[in-house]
Amino acid sequence: MTLFVMIIFILLLLIAVPVGLSVGITSIIPSLISDDFSVSGVYILRSALGGVNSYPLLAIPMFVLSGIIMSKGGVSKKLFEIFSFFIGKRTAGIPYAVVITCLFFGAISGSAPATVAAVGSMTIPLMLEMGYDKKFAVALVAVAGGLGVIIPPSIPFILYAQATGASVSDMFIAGIIPGILIALVLMGYAFYHCKKYGEDKEKINAIVGELHSRGLKNVLFSSFFALLTPVIILGCIYSGITSPTEAAVIAVFYSLIISVFVYKTLKLRDLPDVFREAVRTFCPILFILAASVAFSRILTLLHVPQTVSIWMTGSFTTKFTILLVINLLLLVVGMVMDTSPAILIIAPILAPVAQTFGVDPVQFGIIMVVNLAIGFVTPPIGINLFVASSMSKIPVMEIAKKAVPMILLFFIVLLMITYIPQISLLLV
Repeated sequence: MTLFVMIIFILLLLIAVPVGLSVGITSIIPSLISDDFSVSGVYILRSALGGVNSYPLLAIPMFVLSGIIMSKGGVSKKLFEIFSFFIGKRTAGIPYAVVITCLFFGAISGSAPATVAAVGSMTIPLMLEMGYDKKFAVALVAVAGGLGVIIPPSIPFILYAQATGASVSDMFIAGIIPGILIALVLMGYAFYHCKKYGEDKEKINAIVGELHSRGLKNVLFSSFFALLTPVIILGCIYSGITSPTEAAVIAVFYSLIISVFVYKTLKLRDLPDVFREAVRTFCPILFILAASVAFSRILTLLHVPQTVSIWMTGSFTTKFTILLVINLLLLVVGMVMDTSPAILIIAPILAPVAQTFGVDPVQFGIIMVVNLAIGFVTPPIGINLFVASSMSKIPVMEIAKKAVPMILLFFIVLLMITYIPQISLLLV
Protein backbone atom coordinates (compact mmCIF):
# COMPACT_ATOMS: atom_id res chain seq x y z
CA MET A 1 0.00 0.00 0.00
CA THR A 2 2.84 2.38 0.83
CA LEU A 3 4.28 2.16 -2.69
CA PHE A 4 0.83 2.69 -4.22
CA VAL A 5 0.20 5.77 -2.07
CA MET A 6 3.55 7.32 -3.04
CA ILE A 7 2.97 6.60 -6.74
CA ILE A 8 -0.42 8.32 -6.59
CA PHE A 9 1.14 11.31 -4.85
CA ILE A 10 3.88 11.65 -7.48
CA LEU A 11 1.38 11.25 -10.33
CA LEU A 12 -0.84 13.98 -8.91
CA LEU A 13 2.15 16.32 -8.77
CA LEU A 14 3.18 15.42 -12.32
CA ILE A 15 -0.25 16.28 -13.73
CA ALA A 16 -0.04 19.68 -11.99
CA VAL A 17 -2.62 19.12 -9.26
CA PRO A 18 -1.92 21.78 -6.59
CA VAL A 19 0.42 20.49 -3.90
CA GLY A 20 -2.01 21.03 -1.03
CA LEU A 21 -4.77 19.19 -2.87
CA SER A 22 -2.39 16.38 -3.90
CA VAL A 23 -1.36 15.88 -0.29
CA GLY A 24 -4.98 15.93 0.90
CA ILE A 25 -6.15 13.40 -1.70
CA THR A 26 -3.23 11.08 -0.97
CA SER A 27 -3.97 11.24 2.76
CA ILE A 28 -7.43 9.71 2.36
CA ILE A 29 -6.49 7.00 -0.18
CA PRO A 30 -5.35 4.33 2.36
CA SER A 31 -8.69 4.42 4.21
CA LEU A 32 -10.56 4.10 0.88
CA ILE A 33 -8.69 1.14 -0.57
CA SER A 34 -8.22 -0.98 2.54
CA ASP A 35 -10.62 -1.92 5.31
CA ASP A 36 -7.62 -2.94 7.44
CA PHE A 37 -6.41 0.64 7.59
CA SER A 38 -8.28 1.86 10.64
CA VAL A 39 -8.07 5.61 10.02
CA SER A 40 -11.26 7.43 9.18
CA GLY A 41 -11.79 10.67 7.34
CA VAL A 42 -12.68 12.29 10.65
CA TYR A 43 -9.24 11.40 12.05
CA ILE A 44 -7.55 12.88 8.98
CA LEU A 45 -9.58 16.09 9.31
CA ARG A 46 -8.79 16.34 13.03
CA SER A 47 -5.10 15.80 12.30
CA ALA A 48 -5.14 18.57 9.70
CA LEU A 49 -6.92 21.05 11.97
CA GLY A 50 -4.83 20.07 14.98
CA GLY A 51 -1.65 20.57 12.99
CA VAL A 52 -2.36 24.23 12.32
CA ASN A 53 -3.63 24.87 15.86
CA SER A 54 -0.12 25.77 16.96
CA TYR A 55 1.17 28.88 18.73
CA PRO A 56 4.61 28.90 16.99
CA LEU A 57 2.90 28.82 13.58
CA LEU A 58 1.23 32.16 14.32
CA ALA A 59 4.64 33.70 13.59
CA ILE A 60 4.32 32.84 9.89
CA PRO A 61 1.36 35.09 8.95
CA MET A 62 2.81 37.84 11.14
CA PHE A 63 6.21 37.75 9.39
CA VAL A 64 4.44 37.56 6.01
CA LEU A 65 2.39 40.65 6.89
CA SER A 66 5.34 42.62 8.26
CA GLY A 67 7.39 41.78 5.17
CA ILE A 68 4.65 43.03 2.84
CA ILE A 69 4.23 46.23 4.87
CA MET A 70 7.99 46.84 4.75
CA SER A 71 8.03 46.15 1.00
CA LYS A 72 5.15 48.53 0.26
CA GLY A 73 6.65 51.07 2.67
CA GLY A 74 9.93 51.30 0.76
CA VAL A 75 12.12 49.99 3.58
CA SER A 76 14.33 48.13 1.09
CA LYS A 77 15.12 51.47 -0.59
CA LYS A 78 16.22 52.99 2.73
CA LEU A 79 18.49 50.01 3.40
CA PHE A 80 20.02 50.15 -0.08
CA GLU A 81 20.72 53.87 0.21
CA ILE A 82 22.76 53.59 3.39
CA PHE A 83 24.83 50.69 2.09
CA SER A 84 25.38 52.42 -1.25
CA PHE A 85 26.46 55.59 0.57
CA PHE A 86 29.37 53.81 2.25
CA ILE A 87 30.49 51.26 -0.38
CA GLY A 88 28.85 52.34 -3.64
CA LYS A 89 32.01 53.85 -5.18
CA ARG A 90 34.17 50.79 -4.49
CA THR A 91 34.72 48.03 -7.06
CA ALA A 92 31.47 45.99 -7.11
CA GLY A 93 30.17 48.32 -4.40
CA ILE A 94 26.64 48.48 -5.82
CA PRO A 95 26.31 44.67 -6.19
CA TYR A 96 27.67 44.43 -2.63
CA ALA A 97 24.92 46.79 -1.51
CA VAL A 98 22.31 44.64 -3.29
CA VAL A 99 23.46 41.47 -1.49
CA ILE A 100 23.64 43.19 1.91
CA THR A 101 20.18 44.70 1.36
CA CYS A 102 18.83 41.20 0.62
CA LEU A 103 20.52 40.00 3.80
CA PHE A 104 18.87 42.70 5.91
CA PHE A 105 15.49 42.48 4.22
CA GLY A 106 15.55 38.71 4.68
CA ALA A 107 15.93 39.41 8.40
CA ILE A 108 12.68 41.38 8.15
CA SER A 109 10.46 39.32 5.87
CA GLY A 110 11.65 35.71 6.39
CA SER A 111 10.69 34.99 2.79
CA ALA A 112 12.86 34.56 -0.31
CA PRO A 113 10.26 35.61 -2.94
CA ALA A 114 9.33 38.65 -0.84
CA THR A 115 13.01 39.61 -0.63
CA VAL A 116 13.43 39.32 -4.40
CA ALA A 117 10.29 41.37 -5.05
CA ALA A 118 11.06 44.11 -2.52
CA VAL A 119 14.77 44.49 -3.27
CA GLY A 120 14.63 43.73 -6.98
CA SER A 121 11.84 46.17 -7.85
CA MET A 122 14.03 48.99 -6.57
CA THR A 123 17.62 47.89 -7.25
CA ILE A 124 17.34 46.33 -10.72
CA PRO A 125 16.26 49.57 -12.49
CA LEU A 126 18.93 51.46 -10.54
CA MET A 127 21.67 49.00 -11.53
CA LEU A 128 20.62 49.28 -15.16
CA GLU A 129 20.80 53.07 -14.88
CA MET A 130 24.36 52.65 -13.57
CA GLY A 131 25.32 50.59 -16.61
CA TYR A 132 25.33 47.03 -15.20
CA ASP A 133 24.37 44.12 -17.43
CA LYS A 134 20.65 43.45 -17.03
CA LYS A 135 20.93 39.67 -16.80
CA PHE A 136 23.67 39.93 -14.17
CA ALA A 137 21.62 42.37 -12.09
CA VAL A 138 18.49 40.22 -12.24
CA ALA A 139 20.36 36.96 -11.53
CA LEU A 140 22.19 38.51 -8.58
CA VAL A 141 18.93 39.64 -6.96
CA ALA A 142 17.27 36.27 -7.63
CA VAL A 143 20.09 34.29 -6.00
CA ALA A 144 20.71 36.74 -3.15
CA GLY A 145 16.98 36.66 -2.45
CA GLY A 146 17.52 33.09 -1.24
CA LEU A 147 19.09 34.62 1.85
CA GLY A 148 15.55 35.49 2.88
CA VAL A 149 14.96 31.92 4.10
CA ILE A 150 18.41 31.37 5.62
CA ILE A 151 19.04 34.52 7.62
CA PRO A 152 16.66 34.63 10.61
CA PRO A 153 13.78 35.04 11.08
CA SER A 154 12.93 32.42 8.47
CA ILE A 155 9.52 30.92 7.72
CA PRO A 156 11.05 27.56 6.62
CA PHE A 157 12.92 27.39 9.95
CA ILE A 158 9.59 27.71 11.76
CA LEU A 159 8.06 24.97 9.60
CA TYR A 160 11.06 22.68 10.17
CA ALA A 161 10.80 23.21 13.91
CA GLN A 162 7.09 22.40 13.75
CA ALA A 163 7.74 19.22 11.75
CA THR A 164 10.61 17.87 13.85
CA GLY A 165 10.24 19.36 17.30
CA ALA A 166 13.45 21.41 17.05
CA SER A 167 13.67 24.78 18.81
CA VAL A 168 12.66 27.75 16.65
CA SER A 169 15.07 30.04 18.52
CA ASP A 170 17.96 27.58 18.00
CA MET A 171 17.15 27.38 14.30
CA PHE A 172 17.17 31.18 14.04
CA ILE A 173 20.53 31.45 15.81
CA ALA A 174 22.02 28.64 13.72
CA GLY A 175 21.08 30.43 10.47
CA ILE A 176 23.16 33.54 11.15
CA ILE A 177 26.65 32.30 10.18
CA PRO A 178 25.50 30.27 7.11
CA GLY A 179 23.52 33.29 5.86
CA ILE A 180 26.47 35.64 6.26
CA LEU A 181 28.83 33.10 4.66
CA ILE A 182 26.61 32.75 1.58
CA ALA A 183 26.34 36.54 1.33
CA LEU A 184 30.15 36.87 1.41
CA VAL A 185 30.53 34.24 -1.31
CA LEU A 186 28.02 36.04 -3.54
CA MET A 187 29.85 39.31 -2.95
CA GLY A 188 33.09 37.59 -3.94
CA TYR A 189 31.53 36.52 -7.24
CA ALA A 190 30.20 40.05 -7.80
CA PHE A 191 33.75 41.40 -7.34
CA TYR A 192 35.08 38.88 -9.90
CA HIS A 193 32.32 39.75 -12.38
CA CYS A 194 32.89 43.50 -12.07
CA LYS A 195 36.66 43.11 -12.40
CA LYS A 196 36.25 40.97 -15.51
CA TYR A 197 33.55 42.97 -17.29
CA GLY A 198 34.16 46.40 -15.78
CA GLU A 199 31.81 49.05 -14.38
CA ASP A 200 30.65 52.43 -15.63
CA LYS A 201 32.28 54.46 -12.87
CA GLU A 202 31.03 57.74 -14.30
CA LYS A 203 27.37 56.73 -13.98
CA ILE A 204 27.93 55.07 -10.59
CA ASN A 205 29.74 58.08 -9.15
CA ALA A 206 27.03 60.42 -10.42
CA ILE A 207 24.22 58.50 -8.71
CA VAL A 208 26.13 57.72 -5.53
CA GLY A 209 27.31 61.33 -5.53
CA GLU A 210 23.67 62.42 -5.22
CA LEU A 211 23.46 60.39 -2.01
CA HIS A 212 26.65 62.00 -0.70
CA SER A 213 25.27 65.44 -1.53
CA ARG A 214 22.44 64.77 0.94
CA GLY A 215 25.05 64.30 3.66
CA LEU A 216 25.75 61.37 5.98
CA LYS A 217 23.51 62.75 8.69
CA ASN A 218 20.41 62.90 6.48
CA VAL A 219 21.00 59.51 4.83
CA LEU A 220 21.73 57.84 8.16
CA PHE A 221 18.67 59.37 9.82
CA SER A 222 16.50 58.35 6.85
CA SER A 223 17.74 54.74 7.05
CA PHE A 224 18.02 54.46 10.83
CA PHE A 225 14.55 53.04 11.49
CA ALA A 226 14.92 50.53 8.64
CA LEU A 227 18.29 49.36 9.99
CA LEU A 228 16.76 49.06 13.45
CA THR A 229 14.08 46.60 12.29
CA PRO A 230 16.13 43.34 12.32
CA VAL A 231 17.84 44.50 15.52
CA ILE A 232 14.47 44.79 17.27
CA ILE A 233 13.10 41.51 15.88
CA LEU A 234 16.17 39.37 16.53
CA GLY A 235 17.15 41.21 19.69
CA CYS A 236 13.78 40.45 21.29
CA ILE A 237 14.13 36.76 20.40
CA TYR A 238 17.76 36.18 21.34
CA SER A 239 17.57 38.17 24.57
CA GLY A 240 14.67 36.03 25.73
CA ILE A 241 12.33 39.02 26.02
CA THR A 242 9.85 37.52 23.57
CA SER A 243 9.18 34.28 21.75
CA PRO A 244 9.54 34.24 17.93
CA THR A 245 5.74 34.53 17.63
CA GLU A 246 5.61 37.58 19.87
CA ALA A 247 8.55 39.12 18.00
CA ALA A 248 6.63 38.62 14.74
CA VAL A 249 3.69 40.58 16.15
CA ILE A 250 6.07 43.34 17.26
CA ALA A 251 7.48 43.37 13.72
CA VAL A 252 4.01 44.01 12.30
CA PHE A 253 3.32 46.98 14.58
CA TYR A 254 6.82 48.40 14.12
CA SER A 255 6.61 48.12 10.34
CA LEU A 256 3.22 49.86 10.39
CA ILE A 257 4.48 52.69 12.57
CA ILE A 258 7.60 53.47 10.53
CA SER A 259 5.90 53.03 7.14
CA VAL A 260 2.77 55.04 7.93
CA PHE A 261 3.93 57.64 10.46
CA VAL A 262 7.74 57.94 10.13
CA TYR A 263 8.51 57.49 6.42
CA LYS A 264 4.90 58.21 5.37
CA THR A 265 5.42 55.97 2.34
CA LEU A 266 2.28 53.97 3.15
CA LYS A 267 -1.17 55.54 3.56
CA LEU A 268 -3.88 54.26 5.87
CA ARG A 269 -6.11 53.77 2.82
CA ASP A 270 -3.49 51.34 1.44
CA LEU A 271 -3.74 48.98 4.43
CA PRO A 272 -6.78 46.95 3.25
CA ASP A 273 -4.86 46.04 0.07
CA VAL A 274 -1.81 45.12 2.18
CA PHE A 275 -3.92 42.86 4.41
CA ARG A 276 -5.56 41.22 1.40
CA GLU A 277 -2.17 40.49 -0.15
CA ALA A 278 -0.98 38.99 3.13
CA VAL A 279 -4.04 36.73 3.27
CA ARG A 280 -3.54 35.65 -0.34
CA THR A 281 0.10 34.86 0.42
CA PHE A 282 -0.49 32.95 3.65
CA CYS A 283 -3.67 30.99 2.89
CA PRO A 284 -2.01 28.57 0.43
CA ILE A 285 0.73 27.95 3.01
CA LEU A 286 -1.92 27.29 5.67
CA PHE A 287 -3.79 24.81 3.47
CA ILE A 288 -0.58 22.99 2.53
CA LEU A 289 0.45 22.94 6.19
CA ALA A 290 -2.85 21.39 7.32
CA ALA A 291 -2.80 18.76 4.57
CA SER A 292 0.88 17.98 5.18
CA VAL A 293 0.32 17.35 8.88
CA ALA A 294 -2.39 14.82 8.05
CA PHE A 295 -0.19 13.27 5.36
CA SER A 296 2.74 12.91 7.75
CA ARG A 297 0.46 11.10 10.23
CA ILE A 298 -0.61 8.70 7.48
CA LEU A 299 3.01 8.08 6.48
CA THR A 300 3.84 7.33 10.11
CA LEU A 301 1.00 4.81 10.36
CA LEU A 302 2.27 3.22 7.14
CA HIS A 303 5.74 3.02 8.76
CA VAL A 304 7.29 5.03 5.92
CA PRO A 305 9.88 6.83 8.10
CA GLN A 306 11.01 3.52 9.60
CA THR A 307 11.16 1.85 6.17
CA VAL A 308 13.20 4.69 4.67
CA SER A 309 15.49 4.73 7.70
CA ILE A 310 16.13 0.99 7.52
CA TRP A 311 16.80 1.15 3.77
CA MET A 312 19.14 4.14 3.95
CA THR A 313 21.09 2.91 6.97
CA GLY A 314 21.41 -0.48 5.31
CA SER A 315 22.48 0.92 1.94
CA PHE A 316 24.89 3.60 3.19
CA THR A 317 27.25 2.95 6.04
CA THR A 318 29.10 6.23 6.59
CA LYS A 319 28.00 9.68 7.66
CA PHE A 320 29.75 11.21 4.63
CA THR A 321 27.82 9.16 2.08
CA ILE A 322 24.44 9.43 3.79
CA LEU A 323 24.71 13.23 3.94
CA LEU A 324 25.78 13.38 0.29
CA VAL A 325 22.79 11.25 -0.75
CA ILE A 326 20.40 13.34 1.36
CA ASN A 327 21.79 16.54 -0.19
CA LEU A 328 21.30 15.22 -3.71
CA LEU A 329 17.77 14.11 -2.84
CA LEU A 330 16.89 17.50 -1.34
CA LEU A 331 18.34 19.36 -4.33
CA VAL A 332 16.06 17.37 -6.64
CA VAL A 333 13.08 17.93 -4.34
CA GLY A 334 13.84 21.67 -4.25
CA MET A 335 13.73 21.77 -8.06
CA VAL A 336 10.20 20.35 -8.28
CA MET A 337 8.48 21.22 -4.98
CA ASP A 338 7.91 24.42 -3.05
CA THR A 339 9.76 24.82 0.25
CA SER A 340 6.83 24.61 2.67
CA PRO A 341 5.39 21.23 1.60
CA ALA A 342 8.89 19.84 1.04
CA ILE A 343 9.87 20.56 4.64
CA LEU A 344 6.59 19.38 6.16
CA ILE A 345 6.56 16.12 4.22
CA ILE A 346 10.24 15.19 4.04
CA ALA A 347 11.72 16.52 7.30
CA PRO A 348 9.94 13.98 9.54
CA ILE A 349 11.29 11.20 7.31
CA LEU A 350 14.91 12.30 6.81
CA ALA A 351 15.65 13.98 10.15
CA PRO A 352 15.59 10.66 12.11
CA VAL A 353 17.88 9.11 9.49
CA ALA A 354 20.38 11.94 9.85
CA GLN A 355 20.23 11.70 13.65
CA THR A 356 21.03 7.98 13.40
CA PHE A 357 24.38 9.01 11.90
CA GLY A 358 25.00 11.61 14.62
CA VAL A 359 23.84 14.74 12.79
CA ASP A 360 22.44 17.39 15.13
CA PRO A 361 18.74 18.14 14.37
CA VAL A 362 19.45 21.88 14.21
CA GLN A 363 22.35 21.42 11.80
CA PHE A 364 20.19 19.14 9.65
CA GLY A 365 17.51 21.84 9.56
CA ILE A 366 20.06 24.32 8.20
CA ILE A 367 21.24 21.76 5.63
CA MET A 368 17.67 21.17 4.51
CA VAL A 369 16.71 24.83 4.21
CA VAL A 370 19.91 25.76 2.34
CA ASN A 371 19.23 22.91 -0.10
CA LEU A 372 15.71 24.14 -0.68
CA ALA A 373 16.97 27.74 -0.98
CA ILE A 374 19.00 26.58 -3.98
CA GLY A 375 15.71 25.24 -5.33
CA PHE A 376 14.40 28.83 -5.38
CA VAL A 377 16.75 29.56 -8.29
CA THR A 378 16.69 26.23 -10.16
CA PRO A 379 14.06 25.30 -12.77
CA PRO A 380 11.39 24.05 -13.17
CA ILE A 381 9.84 25.58 -10.00
CA GLY A 382 12.45 28.21 -9.05
CA ILE A 383 9.98 30.75 -7.66
CA ASN A 384 12.71 33.42 -7.28
CA LEU A 385 13.40 33.09 -10.99
CA PHE A 386 9.73 33.64 -11.84
CA VAL A 387 9.49 36.67 -9.54
CA ALA A 388 12.65 38.17 -11.06
CA SER A 389 11.45 37.34 -14.57
CA SER A 390 8.10 39.06 -14.01
CA MET A 391 9.91 42.24 -12.93
CA SER A 392 12.56 42.26 -15.66
CA LYS A 393 10.73 40.58 -18.60
CA ILE A 394 13.77 38.32 -19.08
CA PRO A 395 12.88 34.63 -19.71
CA VAL A 396 13.33 32.37 -16.69
CA MET A 397 15.90 30.13 -18.39
CA GLU A 398 18.03 33.14 -19.37
CA ILE A 399 18.18 34.24 -15.74
CA ALA A 400 18.94 30.67 -14.65
CA LYS A 401 21.87 30.43 -17.09
CA LYS A 402 23.36 33.68 -15.82
CA ALA A 403 22.90 32.49 -12.24
CA VAL A 404 24.76 29.18 -12.73
CA PRO A 405 28.13 30.38 -11.30
CA MET A 406 26.39 31.80 -8.23
CA ILE A 407 24.37 28.60 -7.77
CA LEU A 408 27.58 26.55 -7.90
CA LEU A 409 29.11 28.75 -5.19
CA PHE A 410 25.90 28.35 -3.18
CA PHE A 411 26.34 24.57 -3.50
CA ILE A 412 29.97 24.75 -2.31
CA VAL A 413 28.82 26.60 0.81
CA LEU A 414 26.13 23.93 1.26
CA LEU A 415 28.82 21.23 1.32
CA MET A 416 30.78 23.25 3.90
CA ILE A 417 27.66 23.56 6.07
CA THR A 418 27.03 19.83 5.65
CA TYR A 419 30.46 18.60 6.67
CA ILE A 420 31.54 21.34 9.10
CA PRO A 421 28.88 21.32 11.87
CA GLN A 422 30.48 24.30 13.66
CA ILE A 423 29.27 26.65 10.89
CA SER A 424 25.71 26.00 12.00
CA LEU A 425 26.19 25.18 15.68
CA LEU A 426 28.85 27.66 16.79
CA LEU A 427 26.35 30.18 18.16
CA VAL A 428 23.72 27.71 19.40
